[in-house]
Amino acid sequence: MSFPQHRPRRLRQNPALRRLVAETRLHPAELILPAFVREGLTEPQPIQAMPGVVQHTTDTLRRAAAEAAELGLGGIMLFGVPEERDAEGSAGLDPDGVLNAGIRAVREEVGDSLVVMSDVCLDEFTDHGHCGVLDAQGRVDNDATLEVYGRMAVAQAEAGAHVLGPSGMMDGQVAVIRQALDAAGHQDVSILAYAAKYASAFYGPFREAVDSQLQGDRRTYQMDAANRREALLEVELDLEEGADMVMVKPAMSYLDILADVAAMSPVPVAAYQISGEYSMIEAAAANGWIDRKASILESVLGIRRAGANMVLTYWAPEIARWLAED
Repeated sequence: MSFPQHRPRRLRQNPALRRLVAETRLHPAELILPAFVREGLTEPQPIQAMPGVVQHTTDTLRRAAAEAAELGLGGIMLFGVPEERDAEGSAGLDPDGVLNAGIRAVREEVGDSLVVMSDVCLDEFTDHGHCGVLDAQGRVDNDATLEVYGRMAVAQAEAGAHVLGPSGMMDGQVAVIRQALDAAGHQDVSILAYAAKYASAFYGPFREAVDSQLQGDRRTYQMDAANRREALLEVELDLEEGADMVMVKPAMSYLDILADVAAMSPVPVAAYQISGEYSMIEAAAANGWIDRKASILESVLGIRRAGANMVLTYWAPEIARWLAED
C-alpha cells in the first residue's frame, strides 16, 4: 500500500503528536559532564578554544558537581591538570595529586547522588604528553604503561571514584586494571572502557583544556579513522577483559561505529561528544550561522539515536536545564 493510504506526515502535524511518536528522547540521567580541575588555580580559568568551559579550582569543581547532581545528570568525568610533570606521569599516582584530590572533594560533596568517574591515563601528567611511559627509543611502552595504569586505577578507587575510564588505548589495559582493583579490594568499582577511541583531529581544543605537552601524535595506539571492523575487535577484547561499559570516542564523526558497537554490546555503551565537536557548534552559533540550542539538542539526540546509552558532553548541565523547562 502507498499514497494516499499512507501519509507519514499525519504523525508530524503538531508538537504533541511528534512528541508522542518520538523514537528517541533525551534525559538528564543519560548525560555525563566532563570536567577539568587544575592545580594551583585560585579562580576558574576559561578555556579559550572551548567557550563556556573552564579549568576548575577544587572549590568550583565541588559546585559544578553539586549542580550536576541537582540537575539529575548521570555522572561527572574528572580530568586533572597538575603543576609539575615528569616522564613517568608520577603526579597521577600521588594520592594527594590534583586528580585524586578532586575525586575526594567531589565524593565528599555529592556522595552517591552522582556517579563520579575519573580518567585513567597519563597524558595529562607526562612531560611528553603521551598516554604512557616511553622506552629508550621514545616509543610508548605498552606493557610498562599497564603497570602504571594498575596503580593509578587503585589510587583513584581509593580516592572514591565509582567508575574508572581507561582512555589510553593500551592493549590489555582493562584486564590489568580489573586485576589491580580486585586485588586491592575494589571489586565494586566499575570500568568504563574507552574501547574504540580514534586518533582524531577533533581533539584539538582538549589539548588546551589539559595543557597538553604532546609533540607528534598518538596514531600508534589510538585507532585509525579509516577502520570500522577493528572497532568491534577492540570492544570484544575489552569485554573479555571485564569492561562493565564501553565507549566510542569521538561521537559525531563516528556514528557508524557507535551504531555497530551498540548492536553487538551486551553492556551499556557510552559516546563522547568531544571538544572539537563542541567548539565547532559554538563557533558556528556565535557567527549566527546556526541556531545554537537547536543544533546542540539535535547533535546529542543523533548520538543517542545511533545507540549511545549515555553521552559525555560539555553541554550536559545546559541541556538538563532546557529539558526541565520543556
